[in-house]
Amino acid sequence: MSESFRPEWSEPDLKKAAGIKLLALDVDGIMTDGKLYFTASGDEMKGFNILDGLGLKQVMAAGIEVAVITGRRSPLTAKRMKDLGIAHLMQGREDKKAALEELAGGLNLAPGAIAYMGDDLPDLPAILFVGLGITVPNGHWAVRESADICTRVAGGEGAVREICDLLLAATGALDSALRPYRELHP
Repeated sequence: MSESFRPEWSEPDLKKAAGIKLLALDVDGIMTDGKLYFTASGDEMKGFNILDGLGLKQVMAAGIEVAVITGRRSPLTAKRMKDLGIAHLMQGREDKKAALEELAGGLNLAPGAIAYMGDDLPDLPAILFVGLGITVPNGHWAVRESADICTRVAGGEGAVREICDLLLAATGALDSALRPYRELHP
């Protein structure tokens, strides 16, 4: 077999990730590259990384809830979350921590059972509130400085998938999530 490309996570990161029951995500800068694209007629366009989508489906299949909290409102975001089967979508919520507290209350989850992934200052209170605060290398320096984990890859480039793999590894579900893709089919 060839060289291993499997990420190696620290024991403290795995320990924190093992108790996560909800992964909450910002959109712009996390699920996308953070740029806003508009057509000449003013229509918005967004690019979502397909690696992130499969990772989110795997995390949900492993029993971890997924939520998206964004300060903007976008029909494109609503469509992508519907396509992925993400039931918890909170758009137009600039106070991410308040939205997260509301969601945690509704799901009866303590902050320590929540991971939040964001990249800019509006995300910082949510990152500080949860048990596992996550950001990306292209995030604001104050967010990177405060987060528990900074992904290896940038937002919109598979950073969400990186965290999904961490959560799956921490709960012992990564190998079973990979198994169907590694099996040989006649």
